[in-house]
Amino acid sequence: MPRKDTVARRLLQILAVYGLLAVAVVGVIAFAAEKDPDKRAIVGMGIGLIVIWCILGGVAMRLIRGRFVGWIGHLGGGWRLRFVLLCIAMAMLEEAVTTSLTNAAPLLGAATEAARITSSTNYIEVISGSVVAFIPWFICWAWLLNRYDFNPLEVMLLFGLTGTAAESITFGVKNIAGVGMWVFVYGLMVYLPAHTVPQERESRDPRWWHWLLAVFLPLVFIFPFVVYVVYVIVRSVAGRVRNATGALSLWKRKETGS
Repeated sequence: MPRKDTVARRLLQILAVYGLLAVAVVGVIAFAAEKDPDKRAIVGMGIGLIVIWCILGGVAMRLIRGRFVGWIGHLGGGWRLRFVLLCIAMAMLEEAVTTSLTNAAPLLGAATEAARITSSTNYIEVISGSVVAFIPWFICWAWLLNRYDFNPLEVMLLFGLTGTAAESITFGVKNIAGVGMWVFVYGLMVYLPAHTVPQERESRDPRWWHWLLAVFLPLVFIFPFVVYVVYVIVRSVAGRVRNATGALSLWKRKETGS
């Protein structure tokens, strides 16, 4: 019998209420008192993300989860690989929403290109910098689910907390206050994929310290990826320097010969 998800469900409900109240307050302040059109546009994008991805997307996922799991069950391949690929697809879908909102900035009254919620207006550039970075997290969760029997709501909650921690580390601790939004922005990337994990697998019930492990271990998994990216960048820069040095030496020899 599947374990009850009471704790995760209650926490998600509390975070949802908190998130909606926080967004309502920020929205009222931004549109009533904020004079910077770019900041108002950014708030509008954030509200749009919550409405489109967190609310409409979340409701849609809940409605189709049964049929989705049934359809996915007919596909071949191991459940771990399938889980990772589905998480990547969901992350790409979420970034499609955020990139669309960034491109809609002029419609929201933005005055400059500084008004954005993604690193670029180009979708390929966005997923190259974000979704690729999430892949180690998804691999980590496939490993965790192979060992521990986290249910879908627990996966959603814990992955959302990992996303909140990452936002706070990357963009400042002020993002902790946005936990009511980030938990759902990130958590919904893994909600449907978590339903496809077979319940009959050999795994044990997680203890409280496994919850902490599940929040912070994905952040550790990303370090090899960061090292690899740094290596690729350094190698690329070194190659360009060598080419430039070689071209300069050739030019000097030609000048000396003439």
